Amino acid sequence: MTDATDATDATDVTTAPERGRHRRSGDRIYRSSFFLLVSTVVTAGLGFVFWVVVARFYTASQVGLATSLISATSLLATFSLLGLNNTLIRFPAGEDARNAQITQALLMVAVVGCAAGGIYLLGLPWYGAKLEFVRDNWVSAVAFAAICGFAAATMLVRSVFNAARIPEYNVLIDGLTQGAAKVAVPAVLTGLGVFGIVASAGVGYVVTAVVALAVLRRRLGFRADLRTRGTRLREKFRFSAASHASNLINLAPVLAMPLIVLHHLGAAEAGYYFVAFQMAAMLNAVSTAVGEAVFAEVSHEESRFRELMLRSARIIAAVQMPAAVMVVVGGGLLLRVFGAEYAEHARPLLTVLAVAAVPVALNTWACFALKLAQRMRHLIVANTLLATLSIGLSAAVADRGLVWVGYAWAVGNTVAGVFATVSLARGRTKAATIPVAAGHGEPAPSAETPGTPDTLQLAVPARSTGPSWVRPRPERLAP
Repeated sequence: MTDATDATDATDVTTAPERGRHRRSGDRIYRSSFFLLVSTVVTAGLGFVFWVVVARFYTASQVGLATSLISATSLLATFSLLGLNNTLIRFPAGEDARNAQITQALLMVAVVGCAAGGIYLLGLPWYGAKLEFVRDNWVSAVAFAAICGFAAATMLVRSVFNAARIPEYNVLIDGLTQGAAKVAVPAVLTGLGVFGIVASAGVGYVVTAVVALAVLRRRLGFRADLRTRGTRLREKFRFSAASHASNLINLAPVLAMPLIVLHHLGAAEAGYYFVAFQMAAMLNAVSTAVGEAVFAEVSHEESRFRELMLRSARIIAAVQMPAAVMVVVGGGLLLRVFGAEYAEHARPLLTVLAVAAVPVALNTWACFALKLAQRMRHLIVANTLLATLSIGLSAAVADRGLVWVGYAWAVGNTVAGVFATVSLARGRTKAATIPVAAGHGEPAPSAETPGTPDTLQLAVPARSTGPSWVRPRPERLAP
C-alpha cells in the first residue's frame, strides 16, 4: 500500500465513528465496553481450549510445570508495561509524534520484558528448582526471555487500540488471533517436552505482535519512528510510574490469596478456590471493561468527565449486578460442570464472591476515575488498602474455612471502594471552589501535584482535548 492510501485509511478510522449511531461518546462507551468484554471472554474461552488440547498431548507433570512458566510469563509481561499502557491512552502525543510515542513505548516494554525474563531465569535456583531445565539450555533460555518481551508488547498494543477507540480489533487480535495460534501448535511441539507448551504460548504472542503491527500500519497509518521529541513519555513519567505501582499493588491479592489457601487449607481447597475465583473474575470483568472504555472516552473528551463517569456507573449497575444475582442463584449448576465435589465445597465461596461483585465494581469504577483525575496518591492508597486488608484478613481467618477468605476479599474491596469514592468526591468538591485563571479557562495548578492540573481541569468545561491523531481535522468540520 502507498503512503497516501495508508493516510486515507487512518483518517477513515478516526472520522467514521463520528458519523451515524456511534457518534456520541455515550454510545461509544456501550460499544467499547461490549468489545472489551467480548475480548476477555474470547481470550478466556480459547485459553481453556488451549489447555484441553495440551492435556491430550502432554503428561500431567509436564502440564503442571508449564503452567508455572506461562503464569510467570504473564506476570513478567504485566510488570514490564511500566504504566505506559495507561499513558498511551491518557496522554497521547500529537499527530506528528504519535508514531514515535508508540514506537518508543513498544521498544521499552519489549526490552524490559526480555530483561525481566532473564532475571527470572537467573533466580530459579531459589524459587523454582524444578524449572532450571529452561535456563540450562541457552536456546530455551533465550526463547523464554523473548517470549516475555513479545507478551509485554502484545499487552501494550491493546492499549493503542483502546486509545484509538477501536477496541473491536482487540477481539480479532488479542482474542481470536492469539488463541488460534496457541491452539494450533502444541501437538507439533511435543518433542520439546515441557517447553513445547511454553513455546506454543510464545507462538501465540509472536503471531499476535506481527498481526497487530500490520493492523496498526493499515488502519492507523503507524510507522516506526525513533524520534524522542514530543512523545510526552518523559514528561508523564510520574503518571506512568504511579499507575504502574497501583496496578502491581492491585495484583498482589490475586497472587497471594491462593498461596494462603494452599498453606492453611491444603491442595484440594486451593483447587476449589481457584475455580470459584475464576468464575468471579469473569463476573468482575464487566466493571473492568466498562472502566477501560470510559478511561479512553474521558481521555479523548475531558469536558464530559462527570457525564461519562455517571453513564459508566449506570452500565455497570445494569449489567454486573443482575449477573451477580444469577451467579448467586445458579452457582451450584455452574460448578457441577467441574464435578459434584466442586458444587459442594466451592459454592459457598462462589456465593460470597458473587455478592462481593458489588464492592468490586465500586472500587474498580472509582479507581478508574481517580486515575483519570490524576489523583495518583489516592489511587495508590486505595489499592494498598485492598491488598493489605484482603491479604491480612485472609491469613488471619483462612483456618476457619474457604468462605472466610471470600469475606476477606469482600471487606478489602469495600473499604478500598469507599475510600476511593470519597476521595474522588472530595477532590471534585475542592476543584469546584478553585478560581479559574483569567483569560485562560484553566484552573490554577493543584497543590497535590505542583504544575499538574489534577482533577481541577476536569471541573472546568472545555472543548474536547482528545488527541489529534483520532480527531477529524478542522477542515472536515467546516460546512
